[in-house]
Amino acid sequence: MASTAHFSEEEMAELREAFSKVDISGNGFIHTNDLTDVLKAANLPLPGYKARELIQNLTTTGDGRISFDDFISIFQNLKSDDVAKSFRKQINKKEGICAIGGTSEQSSAGTQHSYSEEEKYAFVNWINKALEKDPDCKHVVPMNPETDDLFQAVGDGIVLCKMINFSVPDTIDERTINKKKLTPFTIQENLNLALNSASAIGCHVVNIGAEDLKEGKPYLVLGLLWQVIKIGLFADIEISRNEALIALLREGESLEDLMKLSPEELLLRWANYHLENAGCNKVNNFSSDIKDSRAYYHLLNQVAPKGDEEGIPAITIDMSGLREKDDVQRAECMLQQAERLGCRQFVTATDVVRGNPKLNLAFIANLFNKYPALHKPENQDIDWSSIEGETREERTFRNWMNSLGVNPRVNHLYSDLSDALVIFQLYEKIKVPVDWNRVNKPPYPKLGGNMKKLENCNYAVELGKNQAKFSLVGIAGQDLNEGNRTLTLALIWQLMRRYTLNILEDIGGGEKVNDEIIVSWVNETLTAAGKDSTISSFKDSKISTSMPVLDLIDAIQPGSIKYDLLKTEDLNDEEKLNNAKYAISMARKIGARVYALPEDLVEVKPKMVMTVFACLMGKGMKKV
Repeated sequence: MASTAHFSEEEMAELREAFSKVDISGNGFIHTNDLTDVLKAANLPLPGYKARELIQNLTTTGDGRISFDDFISIFQNLKSDDVAKSFRKQINKKEGICAIGGTSEQSSAGTQHSYSEEEKYAFVNWINKALEKDPDCKHVVPMNPETDDLFQAVGDGIVLCKMINFSVPDTIDERTINKKKLTPFTIQENLNLALNSASAIGCHVVNIGAEDLKEGKPYLVLGLLWQVIKIGLFADIEISRNEALIALLREGESLEDLMKLSPEELLLRWANYHLENAGCNKVNNFSSDIKDSRAYYHLLNQVAPKGDEEGIPAITIDMSGLREKDDVQRAECMLQQAERLGCRQFVTATDVVRGNPKLNLAFIANLFNKYPALHKPENQDIDWSSIEGETREERTFRNWMNSLGVNPRVNHLYSDLSDALVIFQLYEKIKVPVDWNRVNKPPYPKLGGNMKKLENCNYAVELGKNQAKFSLVGIAGQDLNEGNRTLTLALIWQLMRRYTLNILEDIGGGEKVNDEIIVSWVNETLTAAGKDSTISSFKDSKISTSMPVLDLIDAIQPGSIKYDLLKTEDLNDEEKLNNAKYAISMARKIGARVYALPEDLVEVKPKMVMTVFACLMGKGMKKV
């Protein structure tokens, strides 16, 4: 791991932000070509030979990928140069990007944060379309993409809550959103609800507070919105949710190989599948390779309905725009055809010609979601039973990891942990020191690459047993490397549990906390507030009604629970779920970062129930 001792937290946050702007896929790497672009965009007086020299010193594997650590090293090298000062200020100042001075107390005076006008324009149009019929958003929608309407509109939390539900339906119980006669306090509640719910669906919101959203800080608002929008766009780009994706299997490839691909990789494979069928050249990315709009034209032509499915009329794509000499004009003609498919979203003609990677990725994902034009293969020898969607528990763990900002992002719980890199980052989150000199880092060699990953996994288990003092009986590095479900989950649960207890211990001045202490605190708090509810343990069947959770929330913030919305006795399953949805959203609304799902309360899943009560205890102790 590159030494980060030379950098302040503020500098590290800025470097991560700069890196992630280029690492659009979120896989933890940028390409050397991208780096050169960033350096150019940074207006650095850095000759080409110097850039090449830097890159050659870093990339020993020859595949041209640069990790965040390498990026830090580059910055360290530059820092000693005269050009370093301009690097930080200029890194995001590309065309169409606005730089604004940092004003929050946390950001040092004179810090420059930048945001993209193109992103603002794209996101405003997407939100306008998503919420155009929502009566609760009439006070702000439609927004004008040419102005700063967006940054004011997110200030009361309603639009953010609605967009989270648009991306992941049912995340927030509508009954918990404050919609009328808003006050500073009820606005704060909405923003808590939005941020904690965003975290629960896997958004990284560690450096974003309710105040930032209230003030409409552009780079934070756009960063959060992109995460929320992307999660929604990518939700169905996954084989268990869309079995027709199996049509993208290549010769000699196993189903397992296909299932390991990230949504970005699947989209690229999908686009190339259709381009190949059209007899066109493949593309390697959705930035430089699509700038001339030719690939997009052929893709639209391939996926447009042909009239061979009942009830779906044919849409003929007019290809004459291909003859346009001017790139921007050609892109505009192409987007007019996309509009006929109802898919003119996220990009303008200029965004296409400039090859804006983030917005072009969103354009493609939206096109895929509307017109995948894939057919589930009938005759292939496929073990359909092996295509299982993730369990609720797996999804909760994955969202928890992603919300902590692990890099690369976890798309598939088991295959994405097979080199233990994410696990090491989680150890650091629970204050277990990692010797990064012992960690093998990607890209791994083709020959012997899995051995490198296995060495990492062995070290991860060793850390768990010796440093973290976890109970890892019968778990070996090989189990993590091969994705043994039961044993991998056993380690992840202990990581999440320790993370949750650490937060409580920090609030309580370092005192050790266990299940008994949490249960006692819950019962004492309920009794002190005059509530009838009690729990004997995290397995108590009364928890299935959610009443102990709701009463505890009302004890922590008196008057917050609207009991007239609830049924409290003789509940059927639907009524129990109704209470649980309200309870989870209310916990988030009063400021508890709860990752559990309503079903966990209804089914009384002791592990997840424990995290709910622990988070509420943390919130309650903060008030004392």
